[in-house]
Amino acid sequence: MITHIVLFKLKDRSPESVERTAQVLRDMEGKIDVLLSIEVGVDVLHTERSYDIALTTRFASMDDLQAYQVHPVHQKVIGHMTAARESSVSVDYVS
Repeated sequence: MITHIVLFKLKDRSPESVERTAQVLRDMEGKIDVLLSIEVGVDVLHTERSYDIALTTRFASMDDLQAYQVHPVHQKVIGHMTAARESSVSVDYVS
């Protein structure tokens, strides 16, 4: 199994903006067949080093992760995230 985690720091860190963007990520659930699980978490500490949103997704294989990357639903989400994010970091690992 491949776990893909992305942390997002948003340009607009207001609660409304964070929740709206988190919902865009949650809306992928059930729309991408290779996506085994998705979890979206919103930061509760709000420190200077905090990221606003954590996205954790899981896939059966690297091929499935690659299919997710180019899936039209994910591509639309990437468009939103590119406009909304100040920065992001990610990690992918075998679990």
